[in-house]
Amino acid sequence: MSDENSTPETAQPVKDTAEKSQKVMNRWVVVIGAIMIQLALGAIYAWSAFTTPLSGANSEYGFTKTETQLIFSAGLAAFAVMVIIAGRLMKTHSPRNIALLGGIVLGMGYILGGLVGASFIGKLATIGIIGGAGIGLAYVVPIATGVKWFPDKKGLVTGLAVAGFGFGAFIWILLANPPSILGFSGLISKTVVDATHPFIYTVANVDTVFMIYGVLFLVMVVIGSLFMVNPPEGWKPAGYNPPAPAPGKIASKGFSPKAMMKSPQFWMLWTMFIFGALAGLMVIGNVQNFAKNVTDGFEGHGFTATQAADFAVLGAAICLPIFNGAGRIVWGQVSDKIGRKKALMSMFLFQGVMMALFFYTTGNEYAFYIVAALIGFNFGGNFALFPAATADTFGSDKVGINYGYVFTAYGIGGIAGPYIAGFVQDQGMSFTYAFIPAALMCFVAAGLALLYKPEAINKEEETQA
Repeated sequence: MSDENSTPETAQPVKDTAEKSQKVMNRWVVVIGAIMIQLALGAIYAWSAFTTPLSGANSEYGFTKTETQLIFSAGLAAFAVMVIIAGRLMKTHSPRNIALLGGIVLGMGYILGGLVGASFIGKLATIGIIGGAGIGLAYVVPIATGVKWFPDKKGLVTGLAVAGFGFGAFIWILLANPPSILGFSGLISKTVVDATHPFIYTVANVDTVFMIYGVLFLVMVVIGSLFMVNPPEGWKPAGYNPPAPAPGKIASKGFSPKAMMKSPQFWMLWTMFIFGALAGLMVIGNVQNFAKNVTDGFEGHGFTATQAADFAVLGAAICLPIFNGAGRIVWGQVSDKIGRKKALMSMFLFQGVMMALFFYTTGNEYAFYIVAALIGFNFGGNFALFPAATADTFGSDKVGINYGYVFTAYGIGGIAGPYIAGFVQDQGMSFTYAFIPAALMCFVAAGLALLYKPEAINKEEETQA
């Protein structure tokens, strides 16, 4: 046989062997990197640890309750907007680079926030807007990358990928301002003044914590970003075969955002997410203020101010964030088994009941802990169910950009929920004017989940672009 004829015969096996020997990393490494990133991003849910140091008689800052919530809301809004931008950037840039950029922006936001002193506008711009933008840039990366590595476990992996977000708040709250019963002081130091004011939160002490956190967040996200890589083109898990399209439908490569937003199913998801975010963030941003309120909180039920403060921190630092993280994992697994629609409906019904009960828990610390934990548990479920539902309905390959548009609902809920609660406090009104409307919104969301029919989407609405 001539050399001319033998070359193509020997070349093809070499290529096949090279393809077969290509090493694909263990996909669970992506989950580890995702959790590390999300632990840092969970800083935004630790904001309740700073509301007291920034406001009230014992604070050098002198912010109002509404101002502390506006910083929180600005962060949530910037977070939501940047998720869209990050989704678009991922079309042309690697997920690793987007996560890296997010870590740098987040870290610099908190570092700069520690340099602006007692300026409300400065804190709003740095910790709120810049820090929130960094969180939004990095947040979508673990979700979009994870569903590509785990097409067989979308609910579970989205839950795991964002679980660190809830658990991170637990770490940052305890480090900043732990309850006295734990026997150690936090990073936010208290300076003794005189007998009239036993202690005060000084600008220097609190700003130092913001700078320390900024450095930690930057380092953690940068390390986690190293693991954010997409699987090879055409890769799928061993033994996994994509489900056949439903009768009457063609196999879809996903919806463009424009096509997605023409669907009523998108608007149902979006509205449900607004109500779920509003209820959860209202509690997360104000749980300590509620527990320490002299009328509605523990002091109004005969407990001392010290006891109220301890109960508040335990609820905010342990019950809410730990169960927030757990809810992301559990609700994701549940939805893989019973379907997104049933899971959404169950979660919102449960959350509506818990929001209605929460106002009545400050007569007993254990009831407070349990209901706060369950509110966190249900709130966490939003971040497993909505990205999974977006991937199911509009295509896994475009979930990075499409979920960004769904996630704008979180920004709206994040502005409305904390602001309503802050306004209620500054006006001297009862917390019932915040919690009961939020409960009703959850029941409305449960009704929308009942009407949600992703299978009703018409194939003519799909785009292969």
